[in-house]
Amino acid sequence: MNETKKALTVYDATYNLLRKLGLTTIFGNPGSTEQPFLKNFPPDFEYVLALQEATAVAMADGFAQATGKPALLNLHTSAGTGHGMGNIMTAYLNKTPLIITAGQQTREMILCDPLLTNREETTLPRPWVKWAYQPARAQDVPGAIMRAYTVALQPPAGPVYVSIPLDDWDQPALGDAVVRTASSRYSPDPDRLAQFAERIRKSKNPVLLYGPEIERAGGWDAGIKLAERLRAPVYMTPLSEKASFPQTHPQFRGMAPIAIGPLSKKLRGHDLIIVVGAQVFRYYPYVAGDYLPEGAELLQITSDPYDAAAAIVGDSLLADAKLALEALNDAIPEVKSRPAPTAPHIERKLPSPPNSPLTALEAFAALSELRPANAILVNETASNFADLAQYWPINEPGTYYTFASGGLGWGEPAAVGVAIAQKKLGTGRPVIAAIGDGSLQYSVQSLYTAARQKLKLIYIVPCNDEYAILKEFAVLEKTPNVPALDLPGLDIVATANAFGCTGVAANTTEEIKAAFRTALSADGPTVIAIRVAHQLRPLVPDAD
Repeated sequence: MNETKKALTVYDATYNLLRKLGLTTIFGNPGSTEQPFLKNFPPDFEYVLALQEATAVAMADGFAQATGKPALLNLHTSAGTGHGMGNIMTAYLNKTPLIITAGQQTREMILCDPLLTNREETTLPRPWVKWAYQPARAQDVPGAIMRAYTVALQPPAGPVYVSIPLDDWDQPALGDAVVRTASSRYSPDPDRLAQFAERIRKSKNPVLLYGPEIERAGGWDAGIKLAERLRAPVYMTPLSEKASFPQTHPQFRGMAPIAIGPLSKKLRGHDLIIVVGAQVFRYYPYVAGDYLPEGAELLQITSDPYDAAAAIVGDSLLADAKLALEALNDAIPEVKSRPAPTAPHIERKLPSPPNSPLTALEAFAALSELRPANAILVNETASNFADLAQYWPINEPGTYYTFASGGLGWGEPAAVGVAIAQKKLGTGRPVIAAIGDGSLQYSVQSLYTAARQKLKLIYIVPCNDEYAILKEFAVLEKTPNVPALDLPGLDIVATANAFGCTGVAANTTEEIKAAFRTALSADGPTVIAIRVAHQLRPLVPDAD
């Protein structure tokens, strides 16, 4: 047995650990400092090739979210980490558990700073990782990955980073790593919860704002129950990356305004604002006003101490969203003194005959007629989000993904990760990615991976040949004549075909339906480019 232990290398011990942790899918783009880790790649592992590291990060993010488990990502020393930083930031704000390993130069040469040395390797990814470490000795590599796994899962979940010198892998191991577990959620303080429950019981006209932590905690049902017990309206928190409440429920009131003044104005008349599972608030852009309407107080429930500390107003309770909601349901009797809110009337009359070119709203309306009941939506069409929401309401968990950071280039590859997860889980669920024609260019390499994986994935690309969202910002910020906001000459169909996807142009409602119907039965990904009208809408609509 001693001879067996002596023969065990760091490479062997690490792969044994990864198997035990279920980390057998690795996302990355291989580099020279990573090849010692990837040599003799085990047949029970899968390496998902991305053509650029930012793409690999977002794929791993989508995969982790869709499977509900941490994902393993391998980056190329400082160069690959630099490429991936935008989507590492997004993964951090998405609170996605990612185990990021990065190659490092040979230990013996680091002192003389050879090519591809990751200088200050634990500083580079900060502040967008929860923990960054380079083992002091080769034998600590498996243990460092075990610690990284534990840190990634602890609330709030997020990415972690382990830098590994390339010559560590062949070093003798001390033995297999000790596998351990740690809690990934915590209960609310009972006394603090009782205080919150009492204030909620005494409120005359409360309003609920539900954030992404509810879905991540598995708290949809508990959230619905609390809303119905309180007979209170429910808003999605501003710019939320999860739905967390059924959007056809009669108590749902849409997404809260994204700016200070309009949000406060929207919530006028409520004496208590209850924010569950979100920061207070994700504002952007700046529109002045009071943080809260006159006479209102705010309660926040979050699992993130940073978000609790950063709240500009209100009182906070640290807790897992689901556990807190369940505890409130037990502590608060059903309200019978006020009627339940009724569903607001929304006029959805489309023009006849249709516009030419179609508006984004008309295009999404056509798609919605063929929407599969089990479809998953990934959204990165910033200027058309409100139109998409009208015709693609989210009514159950695990069916909607978008990004928390505001940084474009996440949605397209994240959809690949979500679709790979469906393939591995055997769900058969199609993934629909709504991506702007400008956004598509940020991570266009991911189309190659989608094609190679033969994914059940459909990209819907509204093509307006511009950065429309930036033009809307220009109106709000009074910044005329900003250059480079038009995007002439993009050929989305040719690009899709070049990467191995099926590309098709669809410019009428009939063409959209035909293309979507064909794509749903296709053996591989399809990119549907839809010409849409130029439209500039108010970035922050009036709150009345």
